[in-house]
Amino acid sequence: MFSRSKAGRLTRRQFVAAGALGSAAIAVGCNRGKQGNWEFLSEEQARTLASICDQIVPADEFPSASQAGVLTYIDRQLIRHYRRHQDAYRSGLEQAQASSRRRFGNDLASLSQRQQLDVVSDLSQQNRPFFELVRSHTLEGYYGSPRHGGNRDAVSWRMLGLAEPPDLGRAQYDLRKGSPS
Repeated sequence: MFSRSKAGRLTRRQFVAAGALGSAAIAVGCNRGKQGNWEFLSEEQARTLASICDQIVPADEFPSASQAGVLTYIDRQLIRHYRRHQDAYRSGLEQAQASSRRRFGNDLASLSQRQQLDVVSDLSQQNRPFFELVRSHTLEGYYGSPRHGGNRDAVSWRMLGLAEPPDLGRAQYDLRKGSPS
């Protein structure tokens, strides 16, 4: 692709082109990028995780964990603050799928609610550290601040009868008077 000059070296133009191609190859190879709607999770992993999270916080008169945006919260955190848990999520979700297929012959997301509960109950016994990690992250996403991707429309705060807090840094001010309260 690149011919050498008479001195056996690349020309300046060829050197710049090779550098640009190399940089592009590194950028493509090292950056997984978004996968569908997710930053970290694949679509299959997201469906599996939704099934697990919805067994932890199921829908009733209020939305389930996945309906409240918990998957968005977990997905965002897995590429930021919870990056150290990426391998645990990959292997734990794979284990949940394997258990579901072995026990019921189908993906976890395709099972009935009762079958999903059976698989998640097994997971809580067979891989307690992963289950506790997902449980903790599910509750954080469900009850935490909507600005982090979970608790869509502050559903859990309304469920608890809590008023949505004002913007950070403004809680100590009565904005109608413009002075500290």
